[in-house]
Amino acid sequence: MVIRIALAGNPNSGKTTIFNKLTGSSQRVGNWPGVTVERKEGKLRGKDNAKIVDLPGIYSLSPYSPEEIISRDFLLNDQPDAVINIVDATNLERNLYLTTQILEIGIPTVIALNMMDVVKKENIQIDTEKLSEALGCKVIEITALKGEGVSELIDAVMSVVGTDADSKLRYSSKLEGYVSKMEEAMRGSVSAEAERWYALKLLERDERIGKALSADLLAKAESIVASMEDDLDNDADGIIAEERYAVIGKIVADSVDKGDRKKIETTSDRIDRIVTSRWLGLPIFAAVMFGIYFIAIETIGVWGTDWLNDYIGETVMPAAADWLGEAGVADWLSGLIVDGIIGGVGAVVGFLPQMLVLFLLLVILEECGYMARVAFVMDRVFRRFGLSGKSFIPVLVGMGCGVPGVMSSRSIEGETERKITAMTVTFIPCSAKLPIIALIAGALFGQSALVAVSMYFIGIACVLMSGIILKKWKSFVGTPSPFIMELPAYHMPVVFNVVKSTLDRGWAFVKKAGTFILLACALVWFLSTFDWGFNMVDAGESMLADIGNSIKWIFVPLGFGDDWEFTVATITGLLAKENVVGTFGVLFGAEEISEAGEEIWNVIGRMLTPIAGYAFLMFNMMCAPCFAAIGAIKRELGSWKDTGKAVLYQCSLSYVLALIFYQFAHVIKGYGVEPWIVLAIAAGAALVYLLTAKDPFKIFGRIRSNA
Repeated sequence: MVIRIALAGNPNSGKTTIFNKLTGSSQRVGNWPGVTVERKEGKLRGKDNAKIVDLPGIYSLSPYSPEEIISRDFLLNDQPDAVINIVDATNLERNLYLTTQILEIGIPTVIALNMMDVVKKENIQIDTEKLSEALGCKVIEITALKGEGVSELIDAVMSVVGTDADSKLRYSSKLEGYVSKMEEAMRGSVSAEAERWYALKLLERDERIGKALSADLLAKAESIVASMEDDLDNDADGIIAEERYAVIGKIVADSVDKGDRKKIETTSDRIDRIVTSRWLGLPIFAAVMFGIYFIAIETIGVWGTDWLNDYIGETVMPAAADWLGEAGVADWLSGLIVDGIIGGVGAVVGFLPQMLVLFLLLVILEECGYMARVAFVMDRVFRRFGLSGKSFIPVLVGMGCGVPGVMSSRSIEGETERKITAMTVTFIPCSAKLPIIALIAGALFGQSALVAVSMYFIGIACVLMSGIILKKWKSFVGTPSPFIMELPAYHMPVVFNVVKSTLDRGWAFVKKAGTFILLACALVWFLSTFDWGFNMVDAGESMLADIGNSIKWIFVPLGFGDDWEFTVATITGLLAKENVVGTFGVLFGAEEISEAGEEIWNVIGRMLTPIAGYAFLMFNMMCAPCFAAIGAIKRELGSWKDTGKAVLYQCSLSYVLALIFYQFAHVIKGYGVEPWIVLAIAAGAALVYLLTAKDPFKIFGRIRSNA
């Protein structure tokens, strides 16, 4: 028989870190709510018959947010054999609210009192024996980051498994107890204070439990709570919370000694006064992002990329060509391997050093606690545009990959806000888009980090504009969901976690380059090498050239439609963004590339002006994401019809922005006025109308009425 142990706790309580310690897994650890958006499972170390179920980080079991629904349904319906409740020892009052709810379910529970190192450092004394006695369960002191107390925690939870033989009846027994007490209350057998408490407990239960109550009993409970609302000028939820915190306050007062010391301003407090400032928060964030991309693209990262490209272009490709020639391999097969596979995949893998530096810096910011502050700062901005700070959390996650970014939108309570976030989070440049940024920055802008930073903030601007535009559509009307977040104290990142997370992300990139990108590059090579009669020809006479030439007119107003190579690179980028660089590696690599990828830069520099290159970059950054991310969007929106609308919206907005930029920049730079400026002016006017009009979509209703 497999023992199932649920892991439950507040966001930022260290739950996922403990899950990794207990199972040896490598789930992502983050300093913001919503990192765990689905329950995850792993085998308990040293216990073949025990399984740990990692539930989303939640504040209560009330069915409010998607995470709370997942956790509540698992605890009430699936009935695990035990619960490990992770409690942040530095904030007992907040964390014990969830604890009291879990204990009332009746499942054997062990409390893991985490972050005890911080508690001891602040000279706070917690009497775990008194706390254990008051709560009626075992309390184990642990420090998750250091692994302290984990073995004791395992022993404790295994000792309580099976302590209740009627495990499947625990919850129903609790309910029957409340019903029995309410029946006594109706007969006047209990005090008025107890009567009010049991009435609240009944109404706090999941709404499905209501059918277990008689009509008279339910009416009695509702009337009691209604009278309490009149007396206390509060709603039932507020009264329940007040009652709970009253009990929790007494428990904490009896078991925690903070001494007579005054509130000491911590280092975290002093830093937060600056980095979360209303006026300095955003400029500091912009400066941090510039620093990250400067290091990754202009300095340390580019040194590694130059070396790797040198090695691939000057050593690997010639050696492979010589070896295949000596082996008597056919020219077409040799071309496929050297130019198609090594050249295409190598053009993508060549950017791995820059990506590893970027991953490393982002992980450090996440680990130390700064990214949580960014979400807090951006809440002020996002709320002005009809979104909340929780919408920025998927943006932060999406910097690594768009797929988990889209999935993390599940942490947002409001359905319409959640859908808008899922539709727009891929506007943010993910790691797959970094090679395109680095390529254009190197070819046309002297490897300037400002190119990357500008793409990031344009992506944020697209999310904000979408919050305004889409919320005016009737199906997306709604108010921003509340954003509640505890900021973790700043701390030194754990070296092991930083290195492991960086390497995991880098390995995921390499695996993608060695599978999907490899196949895409082989296909690009085939289409660019043969004509429709399957004769080997120059790329300009190939099937791929014909395809590109037939549709390149679409991108003429954007400045990069004269050369079919940029059109086909954009199309292959819809499969996976890395394919854009891989396509250039195949098309230009055989004859042009020799060292550091600079020859590709020279080719692109001759084919595009800087403003056309920037427009190309804008469109490819903001248009529809890769197929994997589109699949994730479909999961969140629920239908391919809505997903198609989302993709169309993304492509339309990216096209409009790139069009406006190129046409107006073309005039400002003194290159002359193109006929497409009329289209750019019309597109700009339409965009302004959508952003400023109170009900811009009412025209569609009029059209339907007239029809």
